[in-house]
Amino acid sequence: MFVKSKDQVVVISGKDKGTKGKVVTASPKTGKVVVEGVAMVTKHQKSRAQGQPGGIIKKEAFIDASNVMLICPKCGKATRVAHKAVEVTGKDGKTATKSVRACKKCGAQID
Repeated sequence: MFVKSKDQVVVISGKDKGTKGKVVTASPKTGKVVVEGVAMVTKHQKSRAQGQPGGIIKKEAFIDASNVMLICPKCGKATRVAHKAVEVTGKDGKTATKSVRACKKCGAQID
């Protein structure tokens, strides 16, 4: 999955098209994400405890990950995600390659 929790994304399709927000939850198994302030649904909740009030609660629902696009933290544009191999040196001095996400527009590393 190309998005992770706490990534800044923009919605590219659906009723909330053009809305920017932060990814609250990412579910790679189902391919869905929860974005802050997007796909708000109302839930009728019954009070469970003595002091807990019941009522209508608004909360975010899952949307498909294909309906969001990552915003590059460096250039600030919505972009597709590329994967680059980067050389990393460990504590013992050995080098290894690590795959990192990168912006397709400016080439900056995202993680």
